[in-house]
Amino acid sequence: MAVLHSQKLILLVVILWFCMAVCTPPEDPIRCSSKNSNCTITNSYGAFPDRAICRAADVAYPTTEEELISIVANATMNRRKMKVATRFSHSIPKLVCPEGEDGLLISTKNLNRIGNVDGLGRLISVESGVTLRQLINEAAKAGLALPYAPYWWGLTIGGLLGTGAHGSTLWGNGSSVHDYVVQIRIVSPAGAKEGYARVRTLNDGDPELDAARVTLGVLGVISQVTLRLQPMFKRSITYLTKNDSDLGDQATAFGNQHEFADLIWYPSQRKVVYRLDDRVPSNVSGNGLLDFPGFRSTASVALAVIRTTEENQESKGDADGKCRGAVLTASLLKTGAYGLTNDGIAFTHYPVVGFQNRLQASGTCLDSLEDAKITACPWDPRVKGLFFHQTTISIGLSKVKSFIQDMQKLVDLEPKSLCVVELYDGILMRYVKASSAYLGKQEDALDFDITYYRSKDPNIPRLYEDILEEVEQMAVFKYGGLPHWGKNRNVAFEGVIKKYKNAKSFLKVKQIYDPLGLFSSKWTDQVLGVKDGVTIIKEGCALEGLCICSQDSHCAPKKGYFCRPGKVYKNARICTRSSSGIR
Repeated sequence: MAVLHSQKLILLVVILWFCMAVCTPPEDPIRCSSKNSNCTITNSYGAFPDRAICRAADVAYPTTEEELISIVANATMNRRKMKVATRFSHSIPKLVCPEGEDGLLISTKNLNRIGNVDGLGRLISVESGVTLRQLINEAAKAGLALPYAPYWWGLTIGGLLGTGAHGSTLWGNGSSVHDYVVQIRIVSPAGAKEGYARVRTLNDGDPELDAARVTLGVLGVISQVTLRLQPMFKRSITYLTKNDSDLGDQATAFGNQHEFADLIWYPSQRKVVYRLDDRVPSNVSGNGLLDFPGFRSTASVALAVIRTTEENQESKGDADGKCRGAVLTASLLKTGAYGLTNDGIAFTHYPVVGFQNRLQASGTCLDSLEDAKITACPWDPRVKGLFFHQTTISIGLSKVKSFIQDMQKLVDLEPKSLCVVELYDGILMRYVKASSAYLGKQEDALDFDITYYRSKDPNIPRLYEDILEEVEQMAVFKYGGLPHWGKNRNVAFEGVIKKYKNAKSFLKVKQIYDPLGLFSSKWTDQVLGVKDGVTIIKEGCALEGLCICSQDSHCAPKKGYFCRPGKVYKNARICTRSSSGIR
């Protein structure tokens, strides 16, 4: 009876999640106690991997390139540390944190204008604070489309280039937005003779453009970006669910069979959802629309129930409860066609056909009506909502089959173990193509996006912590995977710069653009190999992915977790449950 009641409650909550239509807008990530001084900055989730509070003495909000030049020049003259911040601040790592507490934040919130739209040349120029949603909409007005993009509207163009954000394809130039950039204007520090700031215009073919395509924010402030677009087109989408027994073979081939292919994997349910997604002629009937449920606004009371339910499951070790919730979540997503409708109102059948601008991304929880936080984006830290880790790693296509098979072995050992990621809409697998960008993808790969519960208490192990630790370490170390620059825990970035063949070229450009390192921080220096690694050694550090487990104090021995090598991956040292019997 209790189980039935629990299932009904989860069903009610998820339905509420699917159906809300307005919400409280996300809060500005920058907060200052005295106008634009004495500030703190966080990300949209309210916590960095190490849970530190990042501080800055001041924040500036330039509205033009001229104002931006003046701000950078003044800070350079005074040798102040600087960091660029965006409107929504969706990066999980500490890319926005300036060094120390006396630094300057430069927000691109008001650099949000569309420049020239060249329909004949299929080009669009935008300021760096323009959001993906703005870009998509303005391009569509001119009959143009950005061919590939992330699925979430709430990213700025500057943020996209800072982290190498991408969609899913192996076709054309690939799924990374930066590979469609033909010009960048960037403001960097300079010497006194140049007025302490310099604007560089980098065009397609310029070697330095490949450094600026993915910057991590250390080259300066991007003021304007020009992208090459395509004529507007239609897509036809069908979702197909199959058993995952041959996923290793299918995953390597599927991306070449469909232009916009991706996969959603439910490893504990032994299921995978294939997205059959291709271009069709524009005269094919259909006006489909994407409004992904996870990006819709949600009743705050519903979010609180979801979070409280999962906290209770974690404290009781209730794997069965998580698996029931995972099955229900997958079923509701399937019934709701993963947010697709045939006409913007209702889903009636596959395929869903529609124009690119209506199907490529969504994020209606950004549609903002102030409602005293009655509703919010699901991860809004101002309400009791979702709080999670994200492990997002790209594995080279030649290694994907073996990685998937290793994960399946873990599920064979502990069948319920990955229900914990299925509760968060499963493992999203997107295709990415090798890029010329110095810090872009090094080979054609499949990106595994794994989201899972994070405790409010950093010293409490998660349910099946050991399995997720092993998945993460296999991806990063055994298979040499590349972490998404805008996601992941610290351990994913350990030694990462050694995986980039043009790392030295990037660092040379960085030295030319910012010889004093004013746009660098301890975090970016560690990631780029300028300083020692990103691990933070303290009691319980491995539980939050801040260090690689090497002694029992890095785990939680009082709670039964100890440092042990893995079984599937011999070199992994994970936080292992002493009672699990599988190590």
